[in-house]
Amino acid sequence: MPLDLTDWQIDVGGVLIGAGTPVQLIETTGLGRPSVRDNDVDQPSMDGSFAGPDYWAARQIQFDAAIRIAGNPAACYDMVAQLQAATDHTAVRLIGGQGLTMRILRPGSPVKSLTVRARKIDPEYKQAIHGYVPLDMEFVAHDPTFYADSDSTTDIPLGWLTGGGFAAPVVAPIYVQSGVTAADRPGWVTNQGDADAWPIIRITGPASNVSVIHVPTGRTLALPTLTLAAGRWIEIDTRPGYRTVTWDNGGNASTYLSPASRIDLFSLPPGTSEMRWTAFDSTNTARLRLTWRDAYIAL
Repeated sequence: MPLDLTDWQIDVGGVLIGAGTPVQLIETTGLGRPSVRDNDVDQPSMDGSFAGPDYWAARQIQFDAAIRIAGNPAACYDMVAQLQAATDHTAVRLIGGQGLTMRILRPGSPVKSLTVRARKIDPEYKQAIHGYVPLDMEFVAHDPTFYADSDSTTDIPLGWLTGGGFAAPVVAPIYVQSGVTAADRPGWVTNQGDADAWPIIRITGPASNVSVIHVPTGRTLALPTLTLAAGRWIEIDTRPGYRTVTWDNGGNASTYLSPASRIDLFSLPPGTSEMRWTAFDSTNTARLRLTWRDAYIAL
């Protein structure tokens, strides 16, 4: 269960720091605009350079802090130990792509989160006897985007009627899907942030010849050779640092994606988007679930 935060508090892997806690933040850097990886190239035989694409670098976050627990040096040591335990867990430190969650609440904003790795937890114990321990902390967020504190989810059943319903007046003949062509049904997703969000897409069978389409852009994830038995599912994870296609048993299913399918481009832009998916399913029980976190440029 996530910790409740008040203004100017930060949750670092389950340990609270900031306002109203023993760990007071003196200075914080790295929560503004992330550094840029530029691709500028000098123009040959002339002045200036050609402006290439700019990419965000990993976000470097530093806290100049101090633990203040007057007259209780043991509690200061314990606080450092809590921070070390939260940031040094082997399930994070020794596994590629994993990180711990940093949650931040500033006034007038919902809680926003980053996935980080600890780079420094450096206390100075010279004044610990007085219950005062200066503390330098450094973290890196490999994905510099801020995300909502909780998931948003929508389930989209596979429709059977070709047009999504009837419009009056109804005139014969009436056409419905025969099962020869893939059924389709639109759905809607809303990214309430101001940056692109990256969904996790779970498709549960029975279904075959699956395509997932982001209607406004036409971007499509097609799995033309996929056949899912009833109750089985695959998951397409489009998040930066993940971007995998896996079976329900953990096996790799990326070979089912068509060569033209670009996971790295399948994002949800700010605002409301229409999603559509197609598949063969004679039982009309197949389901598609999208899970995402609203994404933000700034804290």
